[in-house]
Amino acid sequence: MNSDQPVQPSEMSDAEWRDRLDPEAFAVLREAATEPAFTGAYVDEKGSGMFRCKGCSAELFSSDTKFDSGTGWPSFTDPVVSDAVTLVDDDSHGMHRTEAVCAKCGGHLGHVFEDGPSASGQRWCINSAALDFEERE
Repeated sequence: MNSDQPVQPSEMSDAEWRDRLDPEAFAVLREAATEPAFTGAYVDEKGSGMFRCKGCSAELFSSDTKFDSGTGWPSFTDPVVSDAVTLVDDDSHGMHRTEAVCAKCGGHLGHVFEDGPSASGQRWCINSAALDFEERE
């Protein structure tokens, strides 16, 4: 796996993505799968640092905005910068949700809900499999 090189989604085939990502990350980032609740590596992460896209290394969420939502997925109040994540209407599974997608590589990250604790009222519910964590030194 080599996820430290810049990438655009149109530049890579599914085979190249499969070579770059582990199977769970591929399923989440490229096929919009969801990891089971309370199984992700970063659900209980309490370190200080930056959460990056596992597909392209883009900075997505600061640990300063992470909170325990009790839902079983890492949750954040806001992305590190608003244009790091693209929002897409998602009407799959018989409900309407707002999908969060990495703006740089187009990878599925999770969903945004309007029940968060901050002034924005948003809860960014993100799959651990879509993230890498870079701890601050």
